[in-house]
Amino acid sequence: MEPFIGSAAVRRGEFTRRGLARECRAIYRDVYLRRDVELTARLRARAAWLSTGAPLCGLSAAAVLGAKWIDPRAPAEVLRSDRHVQQGMIARSYQVADDELCLAGSLLVTTPARTAFDIGRGRHPDEAIPIVDALLAATGIGVADIAAIADRYPGHPGVARLRCTLPLCDGGAESPQESRLRLILLRGGLPRPETQIAFPQLRIRVDLGWRQWRVAIEYDGVQHWSDARQRAWDIERIALLEAAGWVVVRISAAMLARLEAVVARVRSRLRASGCPI
Repeated sequence: MEPFIGSAAVRRGEFTRRGLARECRAIYRDVYLRRDVELTARLRARAAWLSTGAPLCGLSAAAVLGAKWIDPRAPAEVLRSDRHVQQGMIARSYQVADDELCLAGSLLVTTPARTAFDIGRGRHPDEAIPIVDALLAATGIGVADIAAIADRYPGHPGVARLRCTLPLCDGGAESPQESRLRLILLRGGLPRPETQIAFPQLRIRVDLGWRQWRVAIEYDGVQHWSDARQRAWDIERIALLEAAGWVVVRISAAMLARLEAVVARVRSRLRASGCPI
């Protein structure tokens, strides 16, 4: 179920005014969503478009383009010169070229590269990188595509920060926590790990690792401990990797709060495997 214009639904006889208030909730003025439908970032973006008719940008464009992990509570972002908008919405008066807009379904949004450009220059790297990672994964663009947009706007606010952020981005991350783990390792002075290393003969892959030294990093989210089938498969996967001569370092969500311990653990495994660090 998608957001809809409430007054139009009443005119069509789909709801009475009382029924509309009872069965649906207002996302923006006269834009409703049924109460039994979970509000996602994509649905919030569509509701903002219905309310304003303005192109979507930033987090809203990212959500519509398929990026995961966007917080549905974050304000929708629209492109318009009038900065006065409803609560739960942000108007951006960016300078955007015609070829930096595209259609995603029926919605006009900034292109993937332009969207990543705006997110990367407008947010702290720790916040921006997981979102850009997700956008890279969803759309197939590369860091070079984002850099090409940055070349168009060398003096714009945040571009210098964006250029420092881009080398840290990687579309192979499958969750924000994997992105965060990669950043911890890089900032700890370790070699850049490869993401999503595949082992076709074993029919498995690992989150991060270094083929040269046969060291793999696995991030264990909640499901790795709460799901018995997942836990059993994790044990089997690690046994297969170790039999193939790999060292597997498992990192839990709780460990991410101890940055130095994470880096020290991985560094010791790399050194033992011959990495000159």
